[in-house]
Amino acid sequence: MDSISRIRQHFEESVQTKIEAMEVLAEPIADAIEVMVGCILNNGKLLACGNGGSAADAQHFAAELVGRFEVERHELAAIALTTDSSILSAIANDYGFDQVYAKQVRALGQAGDVLLAISTSGNSANVLEAINAAHENDLRVVALTGKGGGVIGELLYEGDVHICVPAARTARIQEIHLLTIHCLCDGIDCLLMGVEE
Repeated sequence: MDSISRIRQHFEESVQTKIEAMEVLAEPIADAIEVMVGCILNNGKLLACGNGGSAADAQHFAAELVGRFEVERHELAAIALTTDSSILSAIANDYGFDQVYAKQVRALGQAGDVLLAISTSGNSANVLEAINAAHENDLRVVALTGKGGGVIGELLYEGDVHICVPAARTARIQEIHLLTIHCLCDGIDCLLMGVEE
């Protein structure tokens, strides 16, 4: 297959996966927006974590809220737990990599906050531990997964929100995770500010 055909195939698969996911994910994304806006209106904060590309997504999400998405507004409290190399390396060295997010959730999270837990497989050990820590401290969880949801799908409580991309290929799941993050940011702005366009 030549490069042009292969690129076109990626685009076609991405579009098709998004169309298929739209019907499945619209409702849980809307539910997640309501959970996050409720948190913000109660002076809570949003914490986000993930690994690799999902770590980048966590940082992207926090940046859009602390800065802005598409319209000017006041800053919103969001923290990516993926960014402090001293904290990450100290916890990984002293306790194990599976604790790098859980200990931050316990330190920074308060009842009523929300954890955005991102894992394409639904099986990332450190994200699972972060969810356990969130539940121990009365945080709600919005989980972004794929591949059937993995263990994360089994860990969630009533009141948590599971946004599980109906796809198996990591690249397609990550593409929909990014679109979902943009939907979350847009929805948060719309509910907080009444943005219609």
